[in-house]
Amino acid sequence: MSAEDTSAGRSPAKITSDRSMQQTPSSSSLHPVPGYRLTFVGVSETPSMVWAPAACTLPTVEQPLRVAEFDCLFADAVRTVERVSDTQLALLLEPAAGRADLIRDLIRRETQCCSFFTFTLADGDLLRLEVTVPPACVQVLDGLADRASRARGTVS
Repeated sequence: MSAEDTSAGRSPAKITSDRSMQQTPSSSSLHPVPGYRLTFVGVSETPSMVWAPAACTLPTVEQPLRVAEFDCLFADAVRTVERVSDTQLALLLEPAAGRADLIRDLIRRETQCCSFFTFTLADGDLLRLEVTVPPACVQVLDGLADRASRARGTVS
């Protein structure tokens, strides 16, 4: 355990032979990640985390990984989150080397499993990602907007 961990009062995580993680002294804040037998400390599942719709064809065990990809993008790049209408969201993203290609790949893969999404990415001083859904999928867009806002540090 590092001096930083000790001074902050944190207990070290241990990985046991069955690859599960245990927090010392209490495991009440541990949350399992399906399919990986890993457990993350300090992660709690809230309604905003469960935004994958029933129509999604991505295998259930891969959904947390896809959500994590969006979360990383949002945390690294989101400048503004604008709800244009009930069915449309606009995100302004900080450009960086390779980021537009990364976004194009992510939205291509997302539309393969969730064909109801329409994504439009425009290059400029900032990248503008517009996300549109049909009226029946507004709750999915609500979840996406919430995650982007939380990653940015604001909740709209």
